[in-house]
Parts: sequence; structure tokens; C-alpha cells
Amino acid sequence: MTFRNGDGTLHAVCVGPEDGPLVILLHGFPEFWVGWQKQIAPLAEAGFRVIVPDQRGYNQSSKPAGVAQYGIAHLVSDVIAIADQTGSPTFFLAGHDWGAAVAWSVAIQHPDRISALAILNVPHPAVMQSFLKGNPGQMLRSWYIGFFQLPWLPEALISAFGFAAGKRALTGSSLPGTFSPEDLSQYVEAWSQPGALTAMINWYRAALTTLRKPAVFRRPRLTLPVLILWGEKDKFLRVEMAHASLGYCEHAKLRTFPQNTHWLQHERPEEVSQLLIEFFQKPDSTTTH
Repeated sequence: MTFRNGDGTLHAVCVGPEDGPLVILLHGFPEFWVGWQKQIAPLAEAGFRVIVPDQRGYNQSSKPAGVAQYGIAHLVSDVIAIADQTGSPTFFLAGHDWGAAVAWSVAIQHPDRISALAILNVPHPAVMQSFLKGNPGQMLRSWYIGFFQLPWLPEALISAFGFAAGKRALTGSSLPGTFSPEDLSQYVEAWSQPGALTAMINWYRAALTTLRKPAVFRRPRLTLPVLILWGEKDKFLRVEMAHASLGYCEHAKLRTFPQNTHWLQHERPEEVSQLLIEFFQKPDSTTTH
């Protein structure tokens, strides 16, 4: 299915009853809709209308030119455009990695549209901003953000030798066997779409502008239900950020997985699916903070 936002189009996989409550799942870098493939069927079978877009710049979605086109305002507007075109005044939202960053921002900017928010392995934007500026351990882990600011070199490195570095970014930061050769072939096909790699990296280039603005995320705490799932062996983001994020939520629950990594929905697919289903069915059961 294809959705429109302005001049751009967003390819999406849509599964489940058309009259079911809407769930939008947002993937991160360097994935595409396939990043949620193990959660789609369980959520649909539970009665939800599941929409999983290729986000702006990824796979079969539009890849507008210019770094500014990947600023958070555009990414948020894409999600709202999808919900609007389904006729859903409110919806459930889940995100992983960059998709989680977008999901946080949608909830912050449009709290009246979100029935409940599920987050995998990315902190509240204010926590991210704080840790990137003042936590040496996290600053070290986030070295690649600076590297991605360079022109053309990141694209050249990632795509060299059949996207060897891109594949290694997945297999080297996940539990053994998490990404099969078939999975990696699908990713290479998505990364090989004309303009995709630059568009994907432009998310990081645009993000630096946002992170430099100290007042961007000075907003009241979220009052809607929030579920945070976090693999503690994440090589990119410290688990302390998950705990700090609870301070920005009035009704939130954190579930950590000590033996899992950043790629939680791939490593614990059945459990993540069940947790999402239970949370979206009864979002008011979250803990009060």
C-alpha cells in the first residue's frame, strides 16, 4: 500500500482487519519494514490493523533530496499523514531505533493522537540530548553520529564489497544467528535502491541540527501510557538512558532484557509480540511515575 505526504510517497505493509484498532510500527537504521516482520502477523491475529511503513528515504519510499528533508518535523508528519489517510483519529504507535526516536517525537507533538506508545531501545529525546552532551560513555558509543556528518565517505564505506560494513553493523552488534543470510540479502536489496543509502544517512545529518537546540524538548512529561523495552547488551545506547526516560512519563513501564542487544524484536520475537499485544489491549495497566 502507498500513502502520500505532500509530494512524497510512503510504501507500507498493511495487515489485519481494516476495522481493527490501528497500530503503526516504525523501523530504524539501517532497516526497513522487514525489521518488524516477526511482529506483524501476531498483532494482526490479535485484531489490530497493522501498518509498517518504509520510512522516508528507505527502500521503496520516496527519497527527497537534501538533508533538511529528513528533519524530525518531516518524519513526524509522515506518521500523522499515514494515520490521517486511514481515517484514524487515534492510534497505537511503536518504534525501534530511529523509529523509536520518531515515535517519541510524534507522542510529544501530537499526544492527543496516540492511544499508547511502545519504545524499543531508544530514550526520550531529552535524555538522548543530555547523554550525548554530558555522558562520556555514551558519547564514545555514539562516535558514528559524527562520522555520518561527513559527505560521501560513509556511503562509500558502507556500500563497499557488497555492503560488507552494512551487514557487519547488524551481525556484529546482535546475538549470533539473529540475522540470517536471507535477511541480509533483503537488507542489501533495500540499501541498493537508488538514493537510499544517502537518504538513510541524512537522518543523522539532519539530527545534529536538532541536538544542538537546547530548548527543543523542554515540554511537559508525557501523560499517555508508555511501554519501554530494552536489551541491556545494546552496544549503541546505555541502559541508564531507559531508566532516565521514565522521568519524562507519568504512566510508564520499563522491561529490560539482560541477555539481549539493540535488536530486541529480532532476538525475542514472540515475547516482544506478546508484550505489545498485551500493552495495546490494556494500556492503562502501566505503572505510574
